[in-house]
Amino acid sequence: MKTVRRLLYRDIAWSVVFVAVAFLSLFFFIDFVDELENVGRNGYTLGQAVWRGLLEQPGHFYELFPISVLIGTIYAMARLAQSSEFTILRTGGLGPGRALRLLALPGLVFALITFVVGDYVAPYTERESVAVKAGVRGSVSLGSAGAWMKERRPGTGAPAADTSERSISVNVSAAGAGGALLGVRIFEFDTDGRLRTRIEAARGQVLDGGFWQLRQVQRTSWPTPQAAGAGQPLHQQQLAMLDWPSTLDATVVAAALLPAKNMSTVDLWRYTTHLADQDQAVQSHQIQFWKKALYPLACVVMVALALPFAYLHARAGGVSYKVFGGIMLGISFVLLNNASGHLGLLRQWTPWMAAAAPSGLYLLISMGAFAWLVRFR
Repeated sequence: MKTVRRLLYRDIAWSVVFVAVAFLSLFFFIDFVDELENVGRNGYTLGQAVWRGLLEQPGHFYELFPISVLIGTIYAMARLAQSSEFTILRTGGLGPGRALRLLALPGLVFALITFVVGDYVAPYTERESVAVKAGVRGSVSLGSAGAWMKERRPGTGAPAADTSERSISVNVSAAGAGGALLGVRIFEFDTDGRLRTRIEAARGQVLDGGFWQLRQVQRTSWPTPQAAGAGQPLHQQQLAMLDWPSTLDATVVAAALLPAKNMSTVDLWRYTTHLADQDQAVQSHQIQFWKKALYPLACVVMVALALPFAYLHARAGGVSYKVFGGIMLGISFVLLNNASGHLGLLRQWTPWMAAAAPSGLYLLISMGAFAWLVRFR
């Protein structure tokens, strides 16, 4: 059995590595060509274009590795079937149950690799890529509406007697180099929904200790209706610097600025908890959390999906046809995996069910095909 494991694992590992390298080479070429148009602008060099292309690869690896596992495993198993090696192994006592157990181990190893890259490597390289882009262009736009954040806390504005709970909305228009926030706007509302304080700052930085350091600040404070009736005027201030207390720490801010797919599982969980605490819409991030948590297990599903190809006789089609079938299966899985999140959001499905549906469906298909081939072929 040790010889059988060595034979299977070696062929599968080399095939998966070959397919993964081929995919990453293609995507690096595409990313590099996209960056070439910016070379020479604002001091952007060819080396920085190459570096940004390399920083994008862990993210591509995370997204494409389950498909690489599927195609590589199909190729390895189809080659064994074509050369009758798998038939000899079956004759020697490699039953269906033992074959499943043998392939479960590389599937789990591939799942672990996917988890490590997706939770630790890809988020770090994505942040570095954004930093390189911000360093060259001066800032990274967050879209026409910017990024919005929300928090609640007891009132701290004037007058001192006003201690009603404040609902605070924060908008950041762009991200700068070194974690700088550009175009910061802060709106504080009281419990009746009246705007009480507006703060506009050209630049900001999230500091440790629960403070934002804002620069070039314009602060406008509105009095309460009672104070306004007593003749208290609108209060405006121009400040060079302001330390604004906030519960929005660096982790929450980074989560709001970066796309959800580039966050780690732990960061997604923390950000989802923060949104729930602030009574904000949370289902889309819950779906992203469960997709992130369950996505590595797709490698196990892909290995199981590839096993039936070993039971197809060589006369049923050459290796190239089986690899082509694997590519089509992989593409369909990616499409269904992406569509399930949108369908779950539209139909208000339970988040973990929406995330697990594609992998569960393909696992049922693989086990059904495997059982049919073992029984009738």
